[in-house]
Amino acid sequence: MSILALEGLGKSYGSVSALQDISLEVPQGTIYGLLGPNGSGKTSLLGVVLGILQASSGSFRWQSGLRRGALLEMPNFYPYLNGADNLRIVSELRGRGREQIGPALAQVGLDAYAGMPFQKYSLGMKQRLAIGATLVGDPEVVVLDEPTNGLDPAGIADVRQLIRDLAKQGRTVFLASHMLDEVEKVCTHVAILKKGRLLASGPLTEVLRDEDSLEVRSDDLAALEKLMLQHPLQPTLRKLEGVLDVHFPAGKTCPAEVNRYCMEGGQTLNHLVLRKKTLESRFLELTD
Repeated sequence: MSILALEGLGKSYGSVSALQDISLEVPQGTIYGLLGPNGSGKTSLLGVVLGILQASSGSFRWQSGLRRGALLEMPNFYPYLNGADNLRIVSELRGRGREQIGPALAQVGLDAYAGMPFQKYSLGMKQRLAIGATLVGDPEVVVLDEPTNGLDPAGIADVRQLIRDLAKQGRTVFLASHMLDEVEKVCTHVAILKKGRLLASGPLTEVLRDEDSLEVRSDDLAALEKLMLQHPLQPTLRKLEGVLDVHFPAGKTCPAEVNRYCMEGGQTLNHLVLRKKTLESRFLELTD
């Protein structure tokens, strides 16, 4: 079930087109990453679906009755107040009861630091408190814009684990990031944007798997190359150092099938490796 659906969404600022014909769906219970360089339209998209900006064209639809929490910019917490008191102000501004504060702090791992002044928090703790502010009201979906931006490695690891924990609690996390490595490590689904256009979207494994790439080798590489060129799926081949790099259409073959084909063709493989594409390499292919 989708918690959010976009159909032909567009957003322009005068003559500048920030979003162009964006259509995608965010499945419930996923960690869905919007990936793209600065200026790709990520923040504009989040602003539109959260009602902060008005779309110029197209439409979007949230699942009815869905509770949402969002963090688009770092909230202005009071440095001399502790974490609990800062969240108390947030809960009062949102018309929520104080009973929301304890669970929100616990969910972001700050219950032991509730009495510590905000100014003494580490960068990772400050970002966790900001995410904790989005949890006041017990949202079913959490929207985050660049949640690890500006953090040190320890802070990034903190926020990464927190996002995973939110998903384990049954929440859907919809986030924007320009950090390829972080999206690949934490997201189950991804949409890749460039200059306001959607280049690819779907489960991370499917976005990465535009083709199957296998490394194969036998004692007679020339005969193996000839055999692979006769394969019914007509793969493309590259010669690397001592091996053949064989590319099949995505989802059309598997290592066991290739091994069987080679055996039946008189070639015994002594090397067979499925090569997985990284998000970085796929991103560069799409955005070049």
